[in-house]
Amino acid sequence: MDQLNDYADDRLVRGCIYCGGGADTRDHVPSKCLLESPYPPNLPVVGCCDDCNQDFSGDEAYLVCLIESVLCGSTDPEKIRRPSVARIMKKLPALRKRIEASRKEIDDQIAFMPEIERVRNVMLKLARGHAAFELSQLCRAPPDHFWCGPLSALSEEDQQTFKSVHFQQVFGEVGSRNMQRLLVTQMTLRAENGELQNVGMLINDWVDVQDDQYRYIAIDDSGIVIRIVIAEYFACEVAWGV
Repeated sequence: MDQLNDYADDRLVRGCIYCGGGADTRDHVPSKCLLESPYPPNLPVVGCCDDCNQDFSGDEAYLVCLIESVLCGSTDPEKIRRPSVARIMKKLPALRKRIEASRKEIDDQIAFMPEIERVRNVMLKLARGHAAFELSQLCRAPPDHFWCGPLSALSEEDQQTFKSVHFQQVFGEVGSRNMQRLLVTQMTLRAENGELQNVGMLINDWVDVQDDQYRYIAIDDSGIVIRIVIAEYFACEVAWGV
């Protein structure tokens, strides 16, 4: 990832971005458990308190083990494709047993029934982290919109919409990392009278943290929208003020 400094007003994001307490430690967004070693350089970090940092760890371990179990169709560590997740499965047999207990066969297909609140807890944490790091916006309030699930659960049209770049209409926080990432381009469009016109556009593109493992887009455009894709399988969209 590119190393970008935040030039937004430093009074906007203070304290633990999750609870508002003192920021006595830093939290990687995304968490390293969602990535594979060697880790990308310049991983985003946000300020948080130690309690919040510790509280999320159990749910994060659950989520990565669940996703890998779904992708492999098994909780057997020998069949897990990610070495770091296989190690978690071996180290935490109770967690593996819990996920295995949620395994079902539906119409001859293997399915795992997720613990929705644990999944939601992690995805909201990630969305709030990206909003703080990229947009210089604190989003501690409950979101106005939350969706998560397999990308394949969306229609082809909705998948294209979800995965597309965002054409920015208004500027977000001046000096934020997101504003620095915006790309300026021109497109030639045909007006109603048939004449061709060059139109300037601002493109907000996805940030690839690790190829095929984690990417996100942070949008501050008359509302805040965070979209996340994990392992090119699990997707999430969280929004505030839209």
